Amino acid sequence: QVQLVESGGGLVQAGNSLRLSCAASGRSFSSYPMGWFRQAPAPGKEREFVAQISWSGGTRYADSVEGRFTISRDNAKNTVNLQMNSLKPEDTAVYYCAAASKFPYGTRKYSVGQYDYWGQGTQVTVSS
Repeated sequence: QVQLVESGGGLVQAGNSLRLSCAASGRSFSSYPMGWFRQAPAPGKEREFVAQISWSGGTRYADSVEGRFTISRDNAKNTVNLQMNSLKPEDTAVYYCAAASKFPYGTRKYSVGQYDYWGQGTQVTVSS
């Protein structure tokens, strides 16, 4: 069983930065691929991939955030972070932390359906 709790969301102006954190519980956390996803408030918008980090620190990013966002993890502290710089209004969404516990030590990109544990989400609002 894995429990995930996000924090760090808020309201910022475009161009500024935010740092999201995800605190995880569970003995095997360090072996799981961890991801950040987001879901914009518009009707019909699906949850979309933002970033992923493997057990060894390998990272993947969505094209829309490449070069602006950085995902990191501290396995000793059971945390995953998302540093978001140069924020844009289109980054406005609820951000979710997720764990893909069925793929320990996996390094490939996993889809939203392959993540089986989710946090409750944290709201990020970027004003123009």
